[in-house]
Amino acid sequence: MKVKNFKVYNKALIVVDMVNGFVKEGVLHDDSIARVIPRQIELIKEYHNEGELVIFIQDTHTKESIEHKRFPDYHCLKGSGEEEVVDELKPFTTLDNTICIPKNSTSFMESPVFRDVMKEASNIKEFDIVGCCTDICVCNGSLGLANYLDEHNRDSVIRVHKDAVATFAEGNRQNYVDAAYLLMDQQGIQLVKKI
Repeated sequence: MKVKNFKVYNKALIVVDMVNGFVKEGVLHDDSIARVIPRQIELIKEYHNEGELVIFIQDTHTKESIEHKRFPDYHCLKGSGEEEVVDELKPFTTLDNTICIPKNSTSFMESPVFRDVMKEASNIKEFDIVGCCTDICVCNGSLGLANYLDEHNRDSVIRVHKDAVATFAEGNRQNYVDAAYLLMDQQGIQLVKKI
């Protein structure tokens, strides 16, 4: 982990699962997810210019991962290349205020490494979330983060950028996306987009 002192950060941009296995290749990928990459790049650049923390979450599994019982198609297997951040965003993963965190569930909040970062980064008051999939990993991670912050009495703002999130087969699954937005809104997560 390149970041040595998480206490210096006031904000964190969380880029959820913008990996090859959802955007470029594999059984759960959808090329249309790439449409949100330009807006994500804008936000990443803003964060880097401000010297704030950027966290890339990488869905990473083994064939033994229990998640495959619910989502039966193997995806983002470690070592397959599907778990790698897409080429358009990869250059940003090497910058000093950036970390990459693998996860083995549909919620980044359940990653032990992410939880450790949250304990250390106790001064962060603003969280911006982008990525995929809107109705699964973005939603589950955002709700988990909101619950974690409540549990630890951390008064923080969580924003999900609607113009920087997407899901696979979105046209056929709009009801799931709408439900995810409703749940996040109900829990006080701000749903925002660039005007």
